[in-house]
Parts: sequence; structure tokens; C-alpha cells
Amino acid sequence: MTGQVYVEIFIMAVVILYVMQHIGGVSVMKFVDDNAIYFQKLKEDDFAFYCKARYGDAVDIDALFNNRLKMALYGGLGAAIFFINNFNGVALVICVAVMIGAFKMNYVQLKSYYKKHLHLIDNQLPYYLKNLEILVQHYTVPVALGKSVGDAPEIFQDGLRDMIEKINAGDSSIQPYMDFAKDFPVRDSMRMMRLLYRLGLGKQEHKQEQLLAFSKNVSSLQQKAREERYKNRLDHMESQTMKMLVFTGAGVMALLVLSILQTFQSF
Repeated sequence: MTGQVYVEIFIMAVVILYVMQHIGGVSVMKFVDDNAIYFQKLKEDDFAFYCKARYGDAVDIDALFNNRLKMALYGGLGAAIFFINNFNGVALVICVAVMIGAFKMNYVQLKSYYKKHLHLIDNQLPYYLKNLEILVQHYTVPVALGKSVGDAPEIFQDGLRDMIEKINAGDSSIQPYMDFAKDFPVRDSMRMMRLLYRLGLGKQEHKQEQLLAFSKNVSSLQQKAREERYKNRLDHMESQTMKMLVFTGAGVMALLVLSILQTFQSF
């Protein structure tokens, strides 16, 4: 069969599956639901964590997981239909690989988002804390937190509003501060929130001493953030240089091979 015929068979099969799905003749989701107890064993241990980090606590974990299963089954069926006229061991391996790839794709995307999200928080938190440090010199900690929201990086604003709301509701414990740190679980966030809480509890005569300790920690975090950015910049430059060398080397080798072939052809 020609490649064009394969494409036509594939398109027709997709259309048939879509129609049967909507008229109730075939239901991939029903198959997934009926066998949920077996499919749940495929769920990664940290899948729920990454889903909540991406979409919030209200996300339906099971619905997202079932959608991954549906995409994997559709991918496997599509690949099987493509090889319908010549299904063999190689085709089976390809179908399984397509299913695994479709199943894992969403998980990899969520994990990648979480890492990028944390990297952004890690870089911006020290500079937000520096601005907060200046405000705390003139106001109490709860008031300084409230005034800091407008100038805070957008990524922190919802978490700050939640923390301020809990404090204003009468929660004088450390819990609102810890909840904020859990929402942004980056380097030293827990320690900095503890220092901030103690700074809010401290007596006026000890405030300057506690503020100095807080300032030193913020400066240390800023220095680490600068070093991290510098390191990332160097790593990126090294990576680009290596790519350039590889491509240049490959080009030189290709030209060398072509020149050798032309030399042999001239004899």
C-alpha cells in the first residue's frame, strides 16, 4: 500500500472512532472507568503534587489522569490502524512506544512547569524580601506585608493576600507564614518566614537587632540568586559554544568527505 492510502485509512479510522464515541458505540472513557483500579497503579507518586502546583488544590486529579489514559489509548489505536495492513512485531513495539509517549507527555510537561516555576520564585523571592525589609523598618510586620502586595512580583501576590487575610482574621500563630512558605517551597523560604514571624512578635527594643538578622539573611539570599544567575548564564554560553563547535565540526567533516568523493570520481 502507498503512503497516501495509509494516511487515508488513518483519517477514516479517526473519524469512525470519533463518531462512535459520540453515539455511544465505543467509549474509551467507559473502558478507563471500568478498569480504574488497574490503571491507578500506573499513576506516578508525585503526579497529584505536580497537578496541584500547576492548577491549584481544587483540581480534579482523577479526571486529569483519566484524560492521560484516554490520550494514550487513542494514540495506540491510531498507530495500530496505521499498520493495519502489515502488523508485525516492529509495529507492535511502535504502538506501545506511542502509547507510553502519549501517556507520559502530560506528566513531563507538569514536571517541567514546576521546575521553571520554582526557579522563577527562587530568583524573585530575595528581592521581594528586600523591599519588605525596608517597609518593616517603618511599620509593623502585618502592615508592611499589606503595603508590599502592590509592588510584589505577581507570582507572590495571591499567596500574600491569603496570608494577610488569615492574619487579619485573628490568626496570630506562625501558621499563615508557614502556609505561604509551603506555597513557595524554595531555598530558605521556611527559615525566612520564621524570621519574619519572630520579627513581628519581638518587642520594640529588640526590633533593631532582629531586623539586622533578617537583613543579613536577605542579603545572603540576594547574593546566592546573583551567583545562580551568573552560573546559569555561563552554562548557557558553554552550551551554545559546544553546539557551535559540534555543528562547525560536522560541517567541516561533511565538506571533507565530499571533497574526497569528488577526488575519487575524477580518477
